Amino acid sequence: MSTAVEDRDSRRLAWCVAHVLRHASDHIALALLHRLDQPTRKYLCRDEWLPASAVTLLLRHGGEADRHYIARNPHVVGRPLPGLPGPARYARRRTPAGLLPLLRAELGRDPADGPLSTGELTGLLRRHGIRRPRAALDVLRLPYELDPGQLAAEHARRPLPPGSTEALLLVADLPEKTVRALLTAPAADADGPSWHRPAVRAVRMGRLTHEELVACVAPARRTLLLGHLPACPGLRWTLPEQAGMRAAVTRALAPLADDPRLWSELLRHAPGFPGPLPELVAAVTAGTAGTTGSDAPHDDLVRAVRRLAPTAAEPATGGVERELALASLAVPMETVEEDVRWVRDCLDRGLLTGADVIRHKLPACWALDEVHWLGAVDHPDRYDRPGAVLAARAEADRLFALALGEDPDAWWRVARTLPDFAGTLPHLLLRVTDGDSVSTRP
Repeated sequence: MSTAVEDRDSRRLAWCVAHVLRHASDHIALALLHRLDQPTRKYLCRDEWLPASAVTLLLRHGGEADRHYIARNPHVVGRPLPGLPGPARYARRRTPAGLLPLLRAELGRDPADGPLSTGELTGLLRRHGIRRPRAALDVLRLPYELDPGQLAAEHARRPLPPGSTEALLLVADLPEKTVRALLTAPAADADGPSWHRPAVRAVRMGRLTHEELVACVAPARRTLLLGHLPACPGLRWTLPEQAGMRAAVTRALAPLADDPRLWSELLRHAPGFPGPLPELVAAVTAGTAGTTGSDAPHDDLVRAVRRLAPTAAEPATGGVERELALASLAVPMETVEEDVRWVRDCLDRGLLTGADVIRHKLPACWALDEVHWLGAVDHPDRYDRPGAVLAARAEADRLFALALGEDPDAWWRVARTLPDFAGTLPHLLLRVTDGDSVSTRP
């Protein structure tokens, strides 16, 4: 085999693995990453569609070569490398002239006389990081000595405001245990307009994966809300991050299955439950949730739970036109541009959904890549039809989980088979799980 052919195969496999990683839990993703050879890992680190959690796992568990290639990937938007907006951006901003006199008055001494203690620093952060991190970042530019354990204890005693927590995630070198502690709050605390920013920043800075975020954010209602953050100005999930968060929350809710009683219990107890979401789900399934649900859930929480709950398939409408649209997914047109125009038109007319594309479009690798049915975009973090993308990601999550479960070998067989498979994704999953893989790879 020539070097050019090997290089092409490594590129194609890396592209397919990047799409499979979107739908895998962290331990499955790690198992897949460990099986890649060096050329494929190189192309994966440079891939445009590398998901946020995979970037975090590669930076945490990969080698220097992985970090080198990720740092030079222009599509790794908002991650630690290159990381904009981030510490480098805020470091270019000069400290306001009036801040130092104010801090001297609050401290009762000149900050230049010695580094701030953990107690002094947290006192200043409570007053200067109410909503946004800019003022808190100015405080963190002063010399200080930070004890992570004491910081976590101070936060547990009286939570830091969101802006200060975000600033600490941006510039302070905190251990993972302290990062997790900073993302907890008392259940009685009101959810202000900026409560979500530290959680989004923790994922975007590579401090935590989506799955780890679900495991540590408390109270549980905030995790449910993070699974469906409305699109508003300010720091929010990008579209791929939103899909990743929904997938992680859905995995945590899997023990509820499709039992309406358990879902109603979840909604009843979620407003007042103090622990993280996995603990709430375990308590609901075991019937030991207690009486924590005395508060009525607000509308945002109700909407979030409804979007996460399994729903019955709606009856198909569209008649012959819908059947023709579904059939067209199996017959690619002469050019990709024509194919994209046709699929977008069918989506706009309600003849197709994102889930239909995942189930019926072939080859399977094109169905998993939205560029082949929605067209290229100027930025990988957004699409002009986000509903179709989220529906497609959710359906792919469901199919992968249903067919492959937690078997790393099955996930690896799918990743190896995907580049050369000419059928649909359900057909691929069926062939692989039946032990009849059609892959031509060794």
